[in-house]
Amino acid sequence: MQAERGRSPIRVVVAKPGLDGHDRGAKVVARALRDAGMEVIYTGLHQTPEQIVETAIQEDADGIGLSVLSGAHLTLFQRLTDLLREREADDIVVFGGGIIPEADIATLARMGVARVFTPGASTQEIVGWVSANLGEQAEGPEASVAQTAHTARAAQTGDNVEGTEASPA
Repeated sequence: MQAERGRSPIRVVVAKPGLDGHDRGAKVVARALRDAGMEVIYTGLHQTPEQIVETAIQEDADGIGLSVLSGAHLTLFQRLTDLLREREADDIVVFGGGIIPEADIATLARMGVARVFTPGASTQEIVGWVSANLGEQAEGPEASVAQTAHTARAAQTGDNVEGTEASPA
């Protein structure tokens, strides 16, 4: 665990935006992140992008994980990333999962979504990615340049961002 190694624990906001009321996957992911030593702030159901961004800023979060099953992922992720830029908080890493068509993943990457997990991703995979890409260990020029280059390359080619292995979100 990171706290045992002298590092601050990774802080993640897990959120269910919009009208979607299915939160089992978000709760499973939140618990897996917590069990891995991360500090998790679960916002609950029916949050607006504004509420999610405000929570992430107030909680000094390293990342925001959205679970979207409603089909409104393009609108919700776009609003969230726009708000983060407006609030000068775009250093907060955005990732998500849910029922998201593979064809939309490149669009989400262009919006600034670092990773999309689709149905079937294991909690170990999600925890591993979050551990490697958020917090102090992911900071520094090497990590950010590598992630930015990969996301930009995927957006240009239409490829999936770091794979789209699924998530129970």
